Amino acid sequence: MSLTLGEARARRELLADVSYDLHLDLTGPEHAECRVVVRFACSRPGAETFLELAHGDRVTVDGEPAAYANGRIVLRDLAARTEVVVEARVPYVTDGDGLHVFTDPADQETYVSAYAGMDIAQRIFPCFDQNDLKARVTLSVTAPERWSVLANGRLERAGGAGEPWRFAPTPPIPVAMFVLCAGPWHSVRWEHAGLPFGWHARRSLAAALDRDVPELRRVTEACFEHYGELFDEPYPFDSYDQVMVPGHNWGAMETPGCVTYRDELLPQDPPGLAERRRRTVIVAHEMAHMWFGNLVTMTWWEDTWLQESFADHMGFRVAEAAAGVKDAWADFLVQRAPQAYLADQRRSTHPVAARAEEVPDVDTAAGNFDAISYAKGNACLQQLVTWLGEESFLAGVNAYLSRHRFGNATLADFVDALSSASDRDVRGWVDDWLRTTGFDTVRVQREGPALGLLREGSRRHRLRVDRYDAALEPLSAEMLEIADGVLPLLDAALVLPNAGGETFARVRLDPASWQVVTERLGQLPDPTSRALLWAGFFDQVSVGDLTAAGFVDLLERHLPGERNVAVVTAVLGWTGASLLPRHVPENAVAEVLARVAGTCRAALRDLRAPDGRHAWDLAAPLTRDLAGSTSDVALLRSWLDSPEATTRDGVAIDSSLRWTALRRLAALGEADAEAVAREQDRDRSATGELGAARALAARPTPEAKEAAWAVLFEDPVISNRMFTAVADGFWDPARASLLRGFVPRYVEAAPQLVTARGPGFGRLVGAAFPRFVLDASELAAFDERIARGVPTVLRRAWQDELDVRRLSGR
Repeated sequence: MSLTLGEARARRELLADVSYDLHLDLTGPEHAECRVVVRFACSRPGAETFLELAHGDRVTVDGEPAAYANGRIVLRDLAARTEVVVEARVPYVTDGDGLHVFTDPADQETYVSAYAGMDIAQRIFPCFDQNDLKARVTLSVTAPERWSVLANGRLERAGGAGEPWRFAPTPPIPVAMFVLCAGPWHSVRWEHAGLPFGWHARRSLAAALDRDVPELRRVTEACFEHYGELFDEPYPFDSYDQVMVPGHNWGAMETPGCVTYRDELLPQDPPGLAERRRRTVIVAHEMAHMWFGNLVTMTWWEDTWLQESFADHMGFRVAEAAAGVKDAWADFLVQRAPQAYLADQRRSTHPVAARAEEVPDVDTAAGNFDAISYAKGNACLQQLVTWLGEESFLAGVNAYLSRHRFGNATLADFVDALSSASDRDVRGWVDDWLRTTGFDTVRVQREGPALGLLREGSRRHRLRVDRYDAALEPLSAEMLEIADGVLPLLDAALVLPNAGGETFARVRLDPASWQVVTERLGQLPDPTSRALLWAGFFDQVSVGDLTAAGFVDLLERHLPGERNVAVVTAVLGWTGASLLPRHVPENAVAEVLARVAGTCRAALRDLRAPDGRHAWDLAAPLTRDLAGSTSDVALLRSWLDSPEATTRDGVAIDSSLRWTALRRLAALGEADAEAVAREQDRDRSATGELGAARALAARPTPEAKEAAWAVLFEDPVISNRMFTAVADGFWDPARASLLRGFVPRYVEAAPQLVTARGPGFGRLVGAAFPRFVLDASELAAFDERIARGVPTVLRRAWQDELDVRRLSGR
């Protein structure tokens, strides 16, 4: 049962000073035994309230059977100070929402981790599952021998010989940020700034962690020190562990004192530059949450942006300023900002800062953890800093954090803090930018000798305008404000507004500037501006202003000379994930893939040229994309026939490349089940298990697709990672004719699976939308099924995808 805003407000008025003394016994094979002592104050003695427990068995309160139904435990006749003891048996899950259990295929070791988040703490223990009932949590855990346990609080006593692990009480935290991670972890610990720090990973990833921990430690300490300089409030917790965990549904979770990351961020093979840059930004993002979300927590879910937009913004900012990720904002502009523009054109768009009444319950709030709350909010904050000034912005941020430390806050609180630090009209800015949907367009206009910028929209923009001559030599770079009308400019061959990505607005060039860009983009010296332009190409394809063929022309012309790894990986990634499944009909897929493969080959040849020696960080992603797009069977087999851990043409023949090549061979009909089994024998890791499942599902035969379908929709306990891997292999834009018969089956089966597995798993089911161009009748089938009723999370996923498909007229 989804908690409503009214219920949350009523319970907050009734209760205060909450604490949990929690014990979890993880020694059972199918369930955890949970015992929690809940203490709280009540403003109206004699009233009643409820605890949430999503899935419990043998639930008792003070030793008696509980009044427990629909996920709620009723507590009646409350005293001014109440203490209740609740015991329950809580199931393990494989979907990442709750007590997630994972058995490592590499060594058969088992790990149990409690992943919480919105509406999920109640899947772990009975609690008041809302942000503004922050609580102190004292945890003890009974775990199998040889396991170690990590949690929010500092470890006070290690367990063993039947004795539980005990952790210090936390400061007041939202229960959504509870965490524990139990299993035979490989750990690297040290002390910094007087606090215990640690990085932890599965035992089978020990070598990978030891390989990367010097960089991970450097990044952690650099970010920690930088945040200490930015914020007046010191780091608010008593330890800082970071754990690479299996089966995580998010990229990471900012659980205070013990941050969790999906362990794909610690690959078996040495990560390339693009992977390391992304990981560094994520580390900085999660650390920002120690202040934005954990020290100060949003009151209700309309203010998701107060946590996620800030962490997204700080992640890129601090990764560059402290951890050495040069040109990090270019990564944001080409990787994340395009998602925000798309999201803002769907029917599900919403203000960055909605009003509380617009988020009436938790189910509605779940959909708002999206590109609006993350990427658009980040871009709006970039404009706020540009418009307000760095000094005033940070002064307001520090006032906000200090006034509400260990408490809850709202947009109004943040605006009050910013207004106290600046004489600019912050409230007006917030109304324009955060309370509205959509975005403006900034257009370059030429009328005879006159050149100007036209703003189509209503927001004030402060942005950089770069001017170049015909040889792409810079003429000027000016910071300008557009309030209304046309802003006149000096003449230039190329005029590029928003050149540094200072604002959130669609940019449209005049024909002369467009011609310069399409002919000479690679010569533009600023990587941030190139990233902005590539993102603009994505946008033009999405809205039908640029054809798929026109985009591939630009790809062939300009990507081989591109040296920014974020731009290269984003462009190739968008081509595979969006262009092919949404914009390229089946009869054109082979040609587009051939042109992508040719582009990768050309880029690799350029890297081998004398002036390309500095660019070997690009070789690995280019080779992987070549492996994913080529039809050269001999080349693909040559990689698989190479000895393990060898290097050819400067590229390591690692497990990632091998699985990409094998999947491509399988999709081409050139690798059978025996070939997949042979490769899995070489790689018995979790990565190998998923790679094998993906390759088997990719085989282009009716029998293989039926087998994959059975795995997806008939296995009641399929894990979140396995479901995603099989779905990735199953759909193929080049095999639409083979797969069309599965579209109506997916339309009917998906709602049933989401109902059975819940909203967390439902996000994955929604993401398994058919990945080829659908005709009008197929799109209409989704509309009809939605009209008959589907679970909330699936309705949002389907409608979002339908909107994107229709945006460009496809």
